[in-house]
Amino acid sequence: MIPIAAPDIGPEEHDAVDTVLRSGQLADGDVVRSFEDEFAAFCGTEHGVATTNGTTALHAAFQALGIGEGDAVVTTPFSFVASANAIRLAGAEPVFADIDPETLSLDPAAVEAVLQERDDVAAILVVHLYGTPAEMWGFERLADEHDVALVEDAAQAHGADYQGDRVGSIGDVGCFSFYPTKNMTSGEGGMLTTDDPGIAERAARFCDHGRTSGYDHAVLGHNYRMTNLCAAIGRVQLERLPEFTVARRGNAAYLTDHLRDSAVETPVEPRGARSVYHQYTIKSDDRDELRAHLEDQGVASGIYYPTPIHEQPAYHHIDVDLPVAERAADRVLSLPVHPGLDVADLETIVGAVHSFDTAAPAPDAIETGRLEQ
Repeated sequence: MIPIAAPDIGPEEHDAVDTVLRSGQLADGDVVRSFEDEFAAFCGTEHGVATTNGTTALHAAFQALGIGEGDAVVTTPFSFVASANAIRLAGAEPVFADIDPETLSLDPAAVEAVLQERDDVAAILVVHLYGTPAEMWGFERLADEHDVALVEDAAQAHGADYQGDRVGSIGDVGCFSFYPTKNMTSGEGGMLTTDDPGIAERAARFCDHGRTSGYDHAVLGHNYRMTNLCAAIGRVQLERLPEFTVARRGNAAYLTDHLRDSAVETPVEPRGARSVYHQYTIKSDDRDELRAHLEDQGVASGIYYPTPIHEQPAYHHIDVDLPVAERAADRVLSLPVHPGLDVADLETIVGAVHSFDTAAPAPDAIETGRLEQ
């Protein structure tokens, strides 16, 4: 079975972890500080604050921005639930706007409509879905016009760029995840990036029990600290990230070229955006049947995401009609695109999709009942 994801951990990562183990300094420390500096430099920001995962990076970002009870944050319903959960964990209210039908990212026009209707919005949370940058020019304009913060959920987009700027450096704050299936990993972990020293300081304090020094704790906080062990893996993975990105983009280009004449819709890379293809997500009206067929052909796939956030049980108190997101949830299917694929794997994936096309009955045969018995 060709897997949908395959973390690439090599001898360099093992050696880095072994060095930390031998040092005895396993928890937060100098290795974390180095990872923060290196990742911030990679993104093109002044500051990086390491956390335990992408969700806690988002939570710390909202806390550092002073967003909480009485505030609303406009975001997408078509993302992993952590995007909205972090807003609620901060005490604020997520307000969902619909998505663009082509890119599946948050639609600036839909966000603008929300901003015109409400006066309690304190931030826009944009998700760079599947590793493809959202159309940030629209969100930057809206944030400026309405004087709200702009937060980037870049959990799937390490190294992606928009109009020449790395994601995580465009808004007020960027947030990343280093979960094992992401484009780079630290085992578990997250990172907050910003040019604002005040945001960085408040976020770091919040992640360390509100500590100012020693046993002095100025504010309420959590233990969201990354360990030196995770940071050691992350530093090596960051060095390898450019080669991972080249492989992902090459695999995506192959799939797009060879699926051009198939019945599925291939993903779109918006003008000015450079995707890192965390997922290669196609659209199909026969998604579930196609997925079963791919599995029979030895190709794993994933549905990201089968249920929009506003339809999750934890969000049933929110009554909103978001037809584009709801339609997308019924049609999306992600194919393997990770760096571990070889040419034979890519040929198998393409062949499996095309063989489903030829196995499916023609539409006119379905309409007239002329199916073979």
